[in-house]
Amino acid sequence: MQTDSIFNNRGLIVVYTGNGKGKTTAALGIALRSVGHGHKVGMIQFIKGEWYYGELTSSKRLEPEFELIAAGKGFVGILDDDHSLAEHQTAAKNAVVLAKNKITSGEYDVIILDEINYAIKLSLIPKEDVISILKLAPRQTTIVLTGNYALPEIIDMADLVTEMKEIKHPYRSGLKAKEGIDY
Repeated sequence: MQTDSIFNNRGLIVVYTGNGKGKTTAALGIALRSVGHGHKVGMIQFIKGEWYYGELTSSKRLEPEFELIAAGKGFVGILDDDHSLAEHQTAAKNAVVLAKNKITSGEYDVIILDEINYAIKLSLIPKEDVISILKLAPRQTTIVLTGNYALPEIIDMADLVTEMKEIKHPYRSGLKAKEGIDY
């Protein structure tokens, strides 16, 4: 095993994908662990944005080391979505610019791009934008991408890919989302 400082200080590209629950939760686990070591973490949420969910409040307890920005307009085309596709696309494109600025600032050890894979799948942003973000990252910065439908090109660039697979889900039994567990 190599132990020189160049290897140990190298950032990773981490992808959490799949149809199972836990992708954002896994990314938040990295954030919690990183903050525990005094690292600076930024999280940009590409879809979430207008509903309340617990990490909006809990993340404030980790400031100033952890910054969460809900850049999206909410879930696209489902539930109470009252935004046009163009509004969602504008929000996602603005999130890409924000991500590039945060990554190139050199201030962050970890950047989490939450639900970015969904943003590609829903045609909110082109895959080329995401690939360019990954290429911009300083060598020491870890980038975490979440969301189902991770593209092969992104998987190929990644150092770590975990696929969450749904085996059983309470929604299938008619149970609604649970506060503190699902949001």
